[in-house]
Amino acid sequence: MNRVYNNILRLSVLTMFTMTGCKKILDEKPRAIFTPDYFKTQAGVVGGITSCYGHMRYMYGNGYFLNSNEISTDEATWGQNSDGNVKNLDFSGVGTIDPASSNTGILWGAAFPNINTASGVIENGAAVGVSDALIAEARFFRAFDYFLLVQTFGGVPLDLGAGELKFNTSTVRTSKRNTVPEVYTKAVFPDLLTAIDKLPTSGRVVGGVTQTVARLFLAKAYLTYGWWLQNPNGIPTYPDAQRTDPAGHNAAWYFQAAYDIATAAIQTPGPFGLQPTFYDVSLATNDRNNETLLYADHTQSSSIYNGGDLSYSGGGFSTDSFAAWFEQWNYTNIKSSTSATAWAAVSSVQRAAVQSLGRPWTMLAPPQAIFKNTFADKTNDSRYDGTFVTRYRTNFVEAAVKVNGATPAFLYNANFLPVAENDPVLSFLNSDVGGVDYSNAKFNSTVGAGVLPGRADYVIEPSAFSRICYPGTWKLGPYRTDNNGGLGSPNGSLTRPFPVAKFSELFFIAAEAAVKGAATKAVSGTYANDGTARGLINVIRARAGKWRFDNGNNVTKIEDNSAAMIAATPGTIDINYILAERAREYFGEGYRWFDLVRTQKWTELSSSFQIAGATNPNDWKDHTVSTVSRTITPAYYLRPIPQSQLDGMDMSAADKKAYQNPGY
Repeated sequence: MNRVYNNILRLSVLTMFTMTGCKKILDEKPRAIFTPDYFKTQAGVVGGITSCYGHMRYMYGNGYFLNSNEISTDEATWGQNSDGNVKNLDFSGVGTIDPASSNTGILWGAAFPNINTASGVIENGAAVGVSDALIAEARFFRAFDYFLLVQTFGGVPLDLGAGELKFNTSTVRTSKRNTVPEVYTKAVFPDLLTAIDKLPTSGRVVGGVTQTVARLFLAKAYLTYGWWLQNPNGIPTYPDAQRTDPAGHNAAWYFQAAYDIATAAIQTPGPFGLQPTFYDVSLATNDRNNETLLYADHTQSSSIYNGGDLSYSGGGFSTDSFAAWFEQWNYTNIKSSTSATAWAAVSSVQRAAVQSLGRPWTMLAPPQAIFKNTFADKTNDSRYDGTFVTRYRTNFVEAAVKVNGATPAFLYNANFLPVAENDPVLSFLNSDVGGVDYSNAKFNSTVGAGVLPGRADYVIEPSAFSRICYPGTWKLGPYRTDNNGGLGSPNGSLTRPFPVAKFSELFFIAAEAAVKGAATKAVSGTYANDGTARGLINVIRARAGKWRFDNGNNVTKIEDNSAAMIAATPGTIDINYILAERAREYFGEGYRWFDLVRTQKWTELSSSFQIAGATNPNDWKDHTVSTVSRTITPAYYLRPIPQSQLDGMDMSAADKKAYQNPGY
């Protein structure tokens, strides 16, 4: 058994929990050690189940896990402050993917210990009196991890040292990878089918897994496996395996099964459903809403239970939540003036623990096509406004900025016009307008923003969005209730739940399966539609047309553009359109690499992009737009096995080489 597997029984204090039947939340009780004998007790088994929930924190909310699933896609490239950990995955000539240092092993290191924990629960649960429903939660998480692994690495081991899918306590240091069909048909599908049968309709606890979330992942696994069997672009797999199904089904069978399961979940959603507006899905005060089927949870009440330091991240928690920082640029460089006649610079937007701000890392920058093409409709479609921070507002009063010993009523910005607290100081425009003066000869924003006559806010046109200055991602931003009228703790680990799965994805899964040839039928119930790809997508698009708040303008906006959204939907839906809709719905959340690899569209959609500032990523005034090319070979459709895995195995050099995916 390799080094990673030797640590399977070691769970940190952050992920060892127990549960009580009388509570509706997970009751966390840290333990220093989790031994095999502990699994032979009821407390040990239910503690293992709860640790399955905790293990998601090692991935979801981790900025480098987010990076590995966003960068090199059409959603993201490296930003101004990126280091090799980020750049190496961009394939644009700024680095080379490295099995030792590219952070593609985060999943590997989190998944296998949890898989073994889940296997311990499954093997011991019945003997200690744990219900089938509780054991089904462990089955869900074992399938969940194997599904992530097989999409990322290809075939992976089912035998961790004690036999396939057996709870392992041995110290053997060898490993054998199973094939992709074996992982799906022996692990992913059976566990999820059992989970669907045994899980409740409503969660046992808040955030607990249910029949609906199991249906979503089974439908998505069937859809993904159907693509793998079909292999339209001849992408290689590893270990080598025939593109045949052990059960004798073909790709069409799996597309149909994906459609049937997804539409069944839509028709019988239980307590789940779509939020009334897209804005509501990600609004921090509405976290844990009924559209979010699964999330990695956090809290602001305790650093230990949060899994990350509450005041300044970097306290040693491997479950720290900091993904949102990757998609936020350094807005704190924006300067205004304390004088209306001469430029006397002061920072007018300072770090704050609010959803539109937070800690800026400038690690991931969206290419310009995101703003010009993906989110082209910014009038009817609310998803642009509900995804990005398009206006940065002053917080100098909250920050207690002093001028001559007193807090001023105004600062002075573009055109020496006054800006009060919470006024826009920088606006990212929806489209290029021309006539913007970027010279900053008099009004020095220090971020390369321009000036338009009569406007107090600086402006930047989409063609000037760069690796340095771009709309941040609003929907993942921080939220605290303990700011106490000040800036709060913007450098602390994020305390919001990080979304893992949403009810809305069922519509996309069914629509994609329909495009792949699944026979369609009318969908009844709350989300009734004709069941075609267009009908399913239009449920999502109709919701996207409904507004109740305008983030950019910070005002209530009651508007229903559903009819216009539906009318604009193409008569014939294809895979590229579904992928574009998925980008509008899930931008920046870590879906994109999986989506493009599943559909084998990664190379087609991500091999080139345009962005400003590419020639000098430290020059704020550089608005030169460059076209950047990526070299994405078929081998890169699988990530490398982590070097730590190879180093920990007691195997020959030749066997280790054969264990690694080709191309690395």
